[in-house]
Amino acid sequence: MGNKANGLRAGTKCVKRRRTSRWSDKWFVKRALNLKKKSDPLVGASQAKGIVLEKVQLEAKQPNSAMRKCARVQLVKNGKQITAFLPGDGATKLIDEHDEVVIECIGGKMGRSKGDIPGVRWQVIKVNDQSLKALLEGKIEKARK
Repeated sequence: MGNKANGLRAGTKCVKRRRTSRWSDKWFVKRALNLKKKSDPLVGASQAKGIVLEKVQLEAKQPNSAMRKCARVQLVKNGKQITAFLPGDGATKLIDEHDEVVIECIGGKMGRSKGDIPGVRWQVIKVNDQSLKALLEGKIEKARK
């Protein structure tokens, strides 16, 4: 068979083998060393508040040629700057500079960017404590500051 220990009193050897073998799995290493939290601007949180610095347009990946509307956001909790996607038709009109927004992960595969937007992993869900979706549907008006 293989070179795996089996038989009486082989438990310790099997446990030791499993413990060392797990380090060849990249997902285990990420989890064990907290690498996601260390590299993540949101520091493991699902949502975060930020201030809009500027509105930007990013070119979509091939074969699409659209300009995706995004915003540069500075997080309140640690001052890091990230680019967040503005979902919905006309969302860029509802968001101004210096607005307070709440962002969340888009949820692409393996925590990476989603779809044809290069390097953007977050999206805006609230503007000045009002739902962006409700604003787009016209259910509520944008509050005056």
